[in-house]
Amino acid sequence: MPFGEIVIGAPGAGKSTYAHGKYQLFSALERPIAIVNLDPANESVPSPCAISISSLITLQDVMHEFGLGPNGAMLYCIEYLEANFDWLVEELGRLHPDTWVVFDLPGQVELSTNHESLKNIIVKLGKHDYRLAAVNLCDAHYITDAAKYILVLLLSLRTMLQLELPHVNVLSKIDLLSQFGDLDFNLDYYTEVQDLSYLENSLPQGTKFSALNMRICELAQDFGLVGFETLAVEDRESMSRLMRVVDRATGCVVLEARYAWGAHEVEFSNAPAAAPDDGPGSAALAWTANFDKCDVPKVEFGIFDGRTENSFAPSGNGFVQGSAFLGNIITQFICDRVKSDYNANAVVINDCTAAIAATQGKTGQAFADAFNTAVAQNV
Repeated sequence: MPFGEIVIGAPGAGKSTYAHGKYQLFSALERPIAIVNLDPANESVPSPCAISISSLITLQDVMHEFGLGPNGAMLYCIEYLEANFDWLVEELGRLHPDTWVVFDLPGQVELSTNHESLKNIIVKLGKHDYRLAAVNLCDAHYITDAAKYILVLLLSLRTMLQLELPHVNVLSKIDLLSQFGDLDFNLDYYTEVQDLSYLENSLPQGTKFSALNMRICELAQDFGLVGFETLAVEDRESMSRLMRVVDRATGCVVLEARYAWGAHEVEFSNAPAAAPDDGPGSAALAWTANFDKCDVPKVEFGIFDGRTENSFAPSGNGFVQGSAFLGNIITQFICDRVKSDYNANAVVINDCTAAIAATQGKTGQAFADAFNTAVAQNV
């Protein structure tokens, strides 16, 4: 099952720079990666491209042939890609199945907010078993202006509703933010999208747009979907942190722990077929989940805490927590406890991530069963 990400964002947000940074990071980590350039106007991609839409169609050819401007020609190119989706499938079929695929998209925001071709391409990729997340890059300097920040919130929300993918919104170029002066609030206020009513005093007063801006804020908070990660491409830790967030969003599990047999110490991205040099142990040792200080956690579905309706609750020694109507609150609590409070090994932590991914699209008892099966798969 191939994994990857759709990189979107307005022009100048740093999409190609991010894709190049990801290529460098994955190369250093020896994780297979392929850049797919789907921007027909981008002729100077900094990273080696495994696939480029320019092999199928170019922006200049469309503008010359049909007399279209740059924006119209861009939409035509994406529509042409949708109509010739078999070409993309054939090109992707040449990649190794374990390759992480980065789709670098054009900067026209209408492609991800209201135009159907990109969404249709994503749906078709899903039918070919691609597990994708959308990474939406927004220039961090927008948060220095309340009105521009509200615009970013609206565009991000519209994109999330349009593409219907696991979504990671990112404030890019965060390392350059200090050049634009002090923020009205702490950075957490903007990344966590806290109480937006406080923005009212930062907006221009007495204009016809004041009330509209506040209604947009109410809309964004009513949905409660938008939040932001931060990114400085040249900071390896920042790139690594975002890599882990996107991995979790797609359900991709990468085993990064080191395993030792006697005098040998080997690092595996996948479980070894046998112990090095016929040493003691086997692949089963590498894949054995060790919870150490807690029981194997489970999610139960039923009547709890005096509620009159079914809800979710954790069970197992070390997982005391009230019930919740939303199952993802309980699964996230379990995985957070495993990571922070107990001496569980890397296999357990990866199983927790996979278990959360396994619950996507499920409800009720099916949600609980999916998590319980996945979290205990290597016990």
